[in-house]
Amino acid sequence: MMDINSDMGEINRLLDDGTYEKLMNYVTSINVACGGHAGDETMMAAMVALAKDKGVNVGAHPSYPDKENFGRIDMDMDQNELLDSVRDQIQLLVDIGAENGVELTHVKPHGALYNRAVNDEGVAQTIGKAIMQVNPSLKVMGLAGSNMLTVFKTLGLEPVGEAFADRSYESDGTLRNRKYDDALITDPDKAAFQAKNMVEGTVISFEGKAIEMNAQTICIHSDTPNAVAIAEAVREEIN
Repeated sequence: MMDINSDMGEINRLLDDGTYEKLMNYVTSINVACGGHAGDETMMAAMVALAKDKGVNVGAHPSYPDKENFGRIDMDMDQNELLDSVRDQIQLLVDIGAENGVELTHVKPHGALYNRAVNDEGVAQTIGKAIMQVNPSLKVMGLAGSNMLTVFKTLGLEPVGEAFADRSYESDGTLRNRKYDDALITDPDKAAFQAKNMVEGTVISFEGKAIEMNAQTICIHSDTPNAVAIAEAVREEIN
């Protein structure tokens, strides 16, 4: 069974209107914002409690400490400052999880930090070292086929290759920048078709090129329009 993950705990409206709870009916893992780009202790506790009730795996979703830009703008941070920030974000969720009887299973970097780590070995190492300082048994999600997974594995962490059902791909296997109108896939049928291809080992870029894809988890962003319908369609298609 392919793992389906979703980034959560980022937007109060999605908690209040039931989107997070509904998504947990179709995903198997969630990545909870830890206060860097979004979220606070109240939201984290709510996500942990919901996940516990739904039987969903809980992971940390650390980012650059940049709520103003939702962690989607690249930052040139001092290596030690970045390590401390990522470690502290993960540790905070670990502590909240422990208070609620939930043990974290993984970490997935967010936004610009994730995208930077795809090609920047130093940033990937910093993320990995931060995870090691908290709990070296935590799995770490990263872009399928990218060097960041090799970096994590070299550090002794267990990497998990990730693909995205609701994002368009460039022909080099990277995600299409969100500044483009076609960067997001909002049609549930198209997302489910893409997820099916991913399970079978390929993804079609926005230019029509077939790219090999070795993924162990597929992401659906909770703030993508039609997220719940996409998650339902993907779950039915691949599992």
